[in-house]
Amino acid sequence: MKTAVVIVAAGKGLRLGGPVPKQYRRIGGEMVLTRTLRAFLDAPIAGPIAVAIHPDAHDLYAESVSGLDSDAHIFPVNGGAERSDSVRLALEALEALAPHVPDRVLIHDAARPFISRAALTAIASCPDGALLAERVVDALWREAEPEGSPCADHPVPRAGLWRAQTPQAFPFADILAAHRDAANQDGPPALDDAEIFRRAGHTVRLLPGEPENFKITTEPDLERAEKIVAAAQASRASASGRVGGGGGGPATQPDPVLDAEGTGTMETHIGQGFDVHRFTEGDAVWLCGVRIPHSHRLEGHSDADVGLHALADALYGALAEGDIGTHFPPSDPQWKGAESHVFLRHAADLVRQRAGRIVNTDLTLLCEAPKILPHAPAMRARLAEIMQIDATRISIKATTMERMGFVGREEGMGCIAVASLELPTS
Repeated sequence: MKTAVVIVAAGKGLRLGGPVPKQYRRIGGEMVLTRTLRAFLDAPIAGPIAVAIHPDAHDLYAESVSGLDSDAHIFPVNGGAERSDSVRLALEALEALAPHVPDRVLIHDAARPFISRAALTAIASCPDGALLAERVVDALWREAEPEGSPCADHPVPRAGLWRAQTPQAFPFADILAAHRDAANQDGPPALDDAEIFRRAGHTVRLLPGEPENFKITTEPDLERAEKIVAAAQASRASASGRVGGGGGGPATQPDPVLDAEGTGTMETHIGQGFDVHRFTEGDAVWLCGVRIPHSHRLEGHSDADVGLHALADALYGALAEGDIGTHFPPSDPQWKGAESHVFLRHAADLVRQRAGRIVNTDLTLLCEAPKILPHAPAMRARLAEIMQIDATRISIKATTMERMGFVGREEGMGCIAVASLELPTS
């Protein structure tokens, strides 16, 4: 399947102030657009990359691509008045590559330079329309504006709400047709390409996004990006020193964020978690994010995934941040039936927000059935995806209870989890 990419770099980025648009500002001495393009070149996505740019930015664009792989098929396209116009023009430029027209296309904002290889691989492999997004877990309030000072008006229910990211992925012919139709219609503009695709009658899937995949829009965003790059450079330098000065391989997890003090001194933190759920009528269990056919399912307030629950609590414990119930109270009805990867991702995000990293995790599932070993590789892969670490840092084991106790009587399952973190010295 041939997959092309559209990078939207046509905006002026005025919210950053200054004469240089945000996509051409520098972080760690390198343009934002350069870093974004490199992320796609380093991912297993074969196909041309059309970059929609402002007509006045050709010199900046040329500088941004000057140090990239000269064999890569990257080319600029003059953008239009609106973002949707820029995307449509880039799609039409890709269509003009006939007979090498792509089957699918990823559409991405140039100002999101920290998109990970794992996220790109996941969305590129989705056969339908799809977008990366994060569940909204914070309280939402609509503002009132008495005498020009914003005040809280009323809360907005956050159940079922997601924050959209890019890239968004689509069948090429369908999204091009949808954009052409949208250009000829009146009415309010669509928020993004996914809305244009849905208005044309298609379905868009939601895939879990990543907090690192934020959009650089303001000066604080740029400062955050600088810290991420600085932390990554310090981490690589530290790793190189620990192995005798050799040049290590590619990073196995996303770049950490520096703590407020910028300290590079780290210490080890260990956390443990335990969870148990009883069996009830059903036809499958969720374990470590993987659905396994079984004669029963596990009963719980959420999806009762004992592996994800125990591991999340291990991370929270290592951070001294309570447990799942602290952050996602079972008394809150919005979490009833929730997918448990939300809890584990939140815990992993807290590690990165504390400028830390997950060194390794070890899980032991307690059950008589189902058999765990055949599913362990898929479980490790899913946990690696959720926590954004390499699967080699994850161990999954299983043991029976020799027919003793409630586990031995197959009344339920349990899991014991241990997590090791590196965190800045306080």
